[in-house]
Amino acid sequence: MADTTSLTRRQVLKVSGLTFAGYAMAPDRALADAIKTDTQGLVAGETEVAIGSYKLPVYEARPATGSNFPILLVISEIWGVHEYVRDSTRRFAKEGFYAIAPELYFREGGMQGKDFQQMSQISGKVTRAQYLGDLRAAADYAKQQSWARADRMGVTGFCGGGALTLHFTAEYPGVSAAAPWYGQVKRAYSDAPGVDAFSLMDKIKAPVLGFYGEADTGIPVEDVKRFEAELRKTNPNVEFVLYPGAPHAFFSDDRPQVYRKEASEDAWKRCVAFFDKHLKS
Repeated sequence: MADTTSLTRRQVLKVSGLTFAGYAMAPDRALADAIKTDTQGLVAGETEVAIGSYKLPVYEARPATGSNFPILLVISEIWGVHEYVRDSTRRFAKEGFYAIAPELYFREGGMQGKDFQQMSQISGKVTRAQYLGDLRAAADYAKQQSWARADRMGVTGFCGGGALTLHFTAEYPGVSAAAPWYGQVKRAYSDAPGVDAFSLMDKIKAPVLGFYGEADTGIPVEDVKRFEAELRKTNPNVEFVLYPGAPHAFFSDDRPQVYRKEASEDAWKRCVAFFDKHLKS
């Protein structure tokens, strides 16, 4: 496969039998419009979460003053916790949350310096059990911190992290609200081939606000609408917003090929208001 910098919008990747448009576009750190969130007024940085003898790296950010901050678990896409994810974590902290982003590919050597074919092979081999186990460890760690409000936890994630947002919400009893960003609702994993978001609907009890693009060629609009309609049968607090003309990963301000400013700004306002409502009350 060609180097990620030469891949075009039309190129796609198949992971676990599913096609994902937009994954093949690497982050462009030189994008002038990329949002840059400073650490003024925040405590932000990296730490480790112990899982037995393994140390899971996480990036976390919270307001520098005050306490009792609602928790937001931020789940990255295939590139892991790169600058866009760290910046998003800081943005949530600026809104009064304690945000934490676990590096889900550290066991595999991380994603930095790898081409997209290598990254896809790595992510495709990570099991659902490993993903959820690492997320659970990060969530449990966050709840133990003195500045955190342990009874208010939200989950949000992008692309593959959006799919994991739905899976984690179904499996972790402490989730109070979930906001998946263009997460594949039919995503399954090597160790659980029959388990996708549709199969988990009866277990998703928390309010859900999803953000999807109508021009996402990897996630059919019909799938999103059907999932929303089916989930509403057992969970009335569900809304999936579909943005006309928006492609996969439209919130990624570090990727000019897909970033859509108007949709991104609207989705961010909705997301913050959603978490304010369900986590700060």
